[in-house]
Amino acid sequence: MNADVLIVGAGPAGLAAAIELRRLGAGRVLVADREREAGGIPRHSAHTGYGLRDLRRMMTGPAYARHYAQAAARSGAEIRAAATVTAWAGDRVAILTSPEGVETVAARAVLLATGCRERPRAARLVPGDRPSGVMTTGELQQRVYLAGQRLPGRALVVGAEHVSFSAVVTLAHAGADVVALVTEQPRQQSYAAFALGAALRWRVPVWTSAAVRLVRGRDRLTAVDVADLRTGALRRVECDTLVFTGDWIPDHEQARLAGAAIDPGTRGPAVDTALETTVPLVFAAGNLVHPAETADVAALGGRHAARHIAAALARSAPGGRPGRGECAGATPAVPVMVAAPLAWISPNMVGDQAPLPPRGRFLLRSEVFRRRAWLEVRQGDRLLARARARLIPGRPVHLDAGWLSSVQPSGTPVLVTLAEGS
Repeated sequence: MNADVLIVGAGPAGLAAAIELRRLGAGRVLVADREREAGGIPRHSAHTGYGLRDLRRMMTGPAYARHYAQAAARSGAEIRAAATVTAWAGDRVAILTSPEGVETVAARAVLLATGCRERPRAARLVPGDRPSGVMTTGELQQRVYLAGQRLPGRALVVGAEHVSFSAVVTLAHAGADVVALVTEQPRQQSYAAFALGAALRWRVPVWTSAAVRLVRGRDRLTAVDVADLRTGALRRVECDTLVFTGDWIPDHEQARLAGAAIDPGTRGPAVDTALETTVPLVFAAGNLVHPAETADVAALGGRHAARHIAAALARSAPGGRPGRGECAGATPAVPVMVAAPLAWISPNMVGDQAPLPPRGRFLLRSEVFRRRAWLEVRQGDRLLARARARLIPGRPVHLDAGWLSSVQPSGTPVLVTLAEGS
C-alpha cells in the first residue's frame, strides 16, 4: 500500500502530528503502533497533569490518551494498532507486521515517534539474584492501572526524579508500603513540592548519595543491599518490590534500521531544527529525540514536525522547490554539540536557512547541579550567545534559539559549554 506519511508510534507525538498533517491537507496518513491501543504511555498513567501546554487544560493520562486517539481518528488518519515495523525495504518503504499479516508500506515521508523507555536493572548492571518483583515504572503502571494488580508489602524506588515520585503514587494505589526513594545524586531532582508531598502524605524519605548494589531472593524478591556512597557502608533493606525509574533511553531501533545517524548524547536519531533526520524526508519527534520530556512537550514536537513534513511534501510535488538534502550538492547540516558536564542537546543539527526548533528553543540536560550557571554557544572562536541557566540532572534546561541566524552553514560544529566559573 502507499501512504503520503507513515508515522511509527501512536503516542502523543505521533498522534498530534497525524492530526496536524491532516489539518494541513497532507493526504493519506497512516499511524502504526505495536501496542493494542493508541495513546502511548499516558494510557496507563492515571495521575493528572497532562495537557497543560498543548491542550490548555488539565487531564488525567488515560483521558489525555483518549483525546488524542479519538481526535486523530476523526481527522481521517488511519490508525493501525498491534502493528510493528519489522524491517525497512528501502527509502521510506516499511514492512508492517500485524495480526492481519505482513504488508509493505511505501510512504513519501516518515515520522518516527517511538518514544523512550527506562533502562531496566540489567542495563544498569545491578548484580544479584533474578527474582520476580523487580520492574521499571512503565511495567509497574501497566500492572496496576491496566491489569488491576495489587502489590502489597514493602517497596523501594530507585531514582528521585519526576517519574520516581509518580511511581510512589502508583505503588501506594496498589497497596504497597514504600520504604524510600534511592538516588546516587546528592539530592532529589524533582520539584521540592513532590518530595515534601511524598514525605508528608506517605512518609517516604529520599536516601541521597546511595545506590542499590545487590538484589536478593530466589523466586521472589526478599531484600536489596544499599550502599552509602559517602562512607561505603552497606545495609540490607527488606522489600517485596523494587522499581527502577528514570535513566531514559530512546527507542531508537527503527531509526537505526532506517539508516538515520544516532546522536551520541541523546542516543536517539540526530535531527535538525525541522526535526528531519540525516535521511531525507525521514523525521523524528517526541521523546525519541529528547528523553524524557512530558507528554505535552512531545505532542508539541509532533505538531512542529508535521508542519515541516507538510512543507517538504509540497516542495517534493511536481513544480515544488527542493529542500535540505533533496538536491545534489546540498550543504550538510552543522552539528550542535555539548561539552561535559552537559549531557546532550536537542535538536542537534542546524541546516541552511534553519527554522526555529520546537517552541523556539533547544533542550539540554546536565549531569551536575548548578544554581546559577552561564551557557555559552560558540562556533569556532565566535561567541554566538550567552544565557543564564539553572542546572539539575534529569530536568530540562532551555536555551533560546535566537543565535541560529549567526551560524555559518559551512563552518565548524556549534558547541554549547558551561562558562568558566559557572
